[in-house]
Amino acid sequence: MSKKNEKSRIAVNRYDTNGRGITLKELAGHLGLSPGTISVVLNNTPRANTIPQETRARILEGARKYNYRPHYFARSLRANQSFTVGVLVSELTGGYCAIVLNGIESALRKSGYFYMATSHFHRDDLLEQNPQMLIDRQVDGIIAVDTQIRFKTDLPVVTVAGHEDIDGITNVVLNHQVAAELGIGHLFELGHRQIALIKGQDFSTDTPVRWETIIEAAQKRGITVDSKLTAQLEGDIGTPEIGYIAAKKILAHGKPFTALFAFNDISAIGAIRALQEVGLRVPEDVSVLGFDDIYAAEFHNPALTTIRQPLFEMGELAGKTLLSAISKANNRGEVPQTLTVEPELIIRQSTAAISKKSSGRPSK
Repeated sequence: MSKKNEKSRIAVNRYDTNGRGITLKELAGHLGLSPGTISVVLNNTPRANTIPQETRARILEGARKYNYRPHYFARSLRANQSFTVGVLVSELTGGYCAIVLNGIESALRKSGYFYMATSHFHRDDLLEQNPQMLIDRQVDGIIAVDTQIRFKTDLPVVTVAGHEDIDGITNVVLNHQVAAELGIGHLFELGHRQIALIKGQDFSTDTPVRWETIIEAAQKRGITVDSKLTAQLEGDIGTPEIGYIAAKKILAHGKPFTALFAFNDISAIGAIRALQEVGLRVPEDVSVLGFDDIYAAEFHNPALTTIRQPLFEMGELAGKTLLSAISKANNRGEVPQTLTVEPELIIRQSTAAISKKSSGRPSK
């Protein structure tokens, strides 16, 4: 073995065994490239596309081989940015926020950003404390998911399911008018006229607009919204239990219905359990329609018919929009006020045409 190869082997072993890794300058020396070229590739900046694929592959392989890790603290000091985004979510048990977070992370990762997420459970104290905690940790911007904005900051802010018109804040929202038409229209076309409704919690940012558009779509078709066939979700937990309790309240009135439109998939799953406990079959006796299309919806028994919100795409759009706002920090007034995404009706096994034999009453 030549002295040159022996030195290279010793160097690699030293970096592999002591865990220190090597500096950017040392990596540049090993690869015979400039530190700037290596930095562009490893940080995946737009200029990386101008570097030949063969060189990029050699840089990535060299970084793995020599155990190089970018010094993000130094990078932050140079750029005067933390390359970190704060994310405010209500909670993570129900699937909704988790899917949105997956989309946010997908967008941020591509630009070398990291995120810190914190849950507030719609508690007044946490709605005030958590944003300040993120700001104190020098995040470059904030994404709020199903969260009321109760803080002020000069940082760029994007909301998912935010419906407040606040200067400088972009809202990524679903077209609820279309969603209501799809949901009520689907049940109407199946012959359902006695439709029970489960309304969202007061603290959910989507509750008012979703309820208003559903009522409008029902009245447009001559469907009476009966107070005895409506119930509101209570509690700040995102589990099927809240839908189970709401459906129990509707059933307690003893008034027949042939379909139920729930605020979200989690409450729909809980409602199905309540219906089955009193002897009602889904969809033979009562059709059940959810909202969101969380991961569990397709694999529930019966598989849940639902209004799909493109949650991953909404998170990804929020991430991209925030990064754009961060890069234009000196021109915040140019950010869009609202970005609207479209829903989709996903028909599965929990809805069916009304049966002449079905009264919508519990079996005796």
